[in-house]
Amino acid sequence: MSEPRRITIIGSTGSIGQSAISVIRHANQVAGYPVYEVDTLVAGSDVETLAEQAVLVGAKRVVVAAEGRHKALEGLLEGTSIETASGEEAVCDAARRPVDRVLAAVVGIAGLPSTFAAIEAGNSVALANKESMVCAGPLLKRFAEGKGVAIVPTDSEHNAMFQVMERREDVERLILTASGGPFRETPLQQLRDMTPEHALAHPRWDMGQKISVDSATLFNKGLELIEAAYLFDMPEDMIDVVVHPQSIVHSLVEYRDGSVLAQMGEPDMRTPIAHALSWPERRQPGPAKRLNLPALARLDFEAPDTERFPAINLCREVLRMGGGAPTVLNCANEAAVAAFLAGQCRFPDISWVVAEALERFCTKTQVSEPLDSVEAVMALDTEARQLVRALVREAAVRHEGV
Repeated sequence: MSEPRRITIIGSTGSIGQSAISVIRHANQVAGYPVYEVDTLVAGSDVETLAEQAVLVGAKRVVVAAEGRHKALEGLLEGTSIETASGEEAVCDAARRPVDRVLAAVVGIAGLPSTFAAIEAGNSVALANKESMVCAGPLLKRFAEGKGVAIVPTDSEHNAMFQVMERREDVERLILTASGGPFRETPLQQLRDMTPEHALAHPRWDMGQKISVDSATLFNKGLELIEAAYLFDMPEDMIDVVVHPQSIVHSLVEYRDGSVLAQMGEPDMRTPIAHALSWPERRQPGPAKRLNLPALARLDFEAPDTERFPAINLCREVLRMGGGAPTVLNCANEAAVAAFLAGQCRFPDISWVVAEALERFCTKTQVSEPLDSVEAVMALDTEARQLVRALVREAAVRHEGV
């Protein structure tokens, strides 16, 4: 029996984090001994779920980012030996603790500092926080290579590519699949009337609010296109996106001999998480439902409607621009999604705000140079958000009287 693999989960109370807890418990129960050992769990503010998880998996340490929730966390864990801490710096400290793998599962650019801290400390990272790679991909890759640590793709699409990737030099094309979201067949003129409730009603996935809206706009797929370009050192014109409503084929890799390898499975994030936590060792038993091919009957594929969903082309544009442009795009999308969820703008305004931010910010600000530090990435994000806030207000004015 080998030593258990030590795991830290940054973002344990979110959808990805909870799936990871399920994967860890299942593997340990099936094996009858600890395959995984949880070192630290980190959450934003949900101390009730965090405390429950810590006791359930026997975590050594828990951290809550919201400092005002620390006393409540201490109370919930009174009488246990579990250490507690709070604050943003404590989150990064947790990522630096030596473990076998850190699962980076915080949504948004907020996850970048802890992801970078983990890599800088020499920890291998299972990356489920796509925005870190979008905003600082070259920087993260450079530091990971310098430290000799792995960045294991954990998004379902990128993990799928990772599993079927053979020799990179033989790859001709990467193909990302998209469910199409809840508005795949909604007429273009009706999108202006779609509410947050409509956008959150994803037909295949049960996700958090931000990712659900990103799926509805297809920005989720555009961000994944950027992430794939950086993860696999692939130019954007060698990455395609196809809509696949059943969400069974998670991604494909096409080779120069004409072979196309696809990774398939039920749409369950526990599958890529199980692979990312165990790689490169042998696969551990996972709790996801097994695929029943006869019951599927059919698999459909279609090209994305880029007029209805301009997100993919906008993401291609920022890859061609390089430098800080992907950071500006991500910032604008995060802010516009938050405004939409708050009822401050309409659904089509999300793409409009992103396009305008790229047009106005990137033409007046030098963003073509590579960002050489996390501080530089976060500073650009802060600067761009000032413009984005104004654009959100402008979007609201555009519709007055309409």
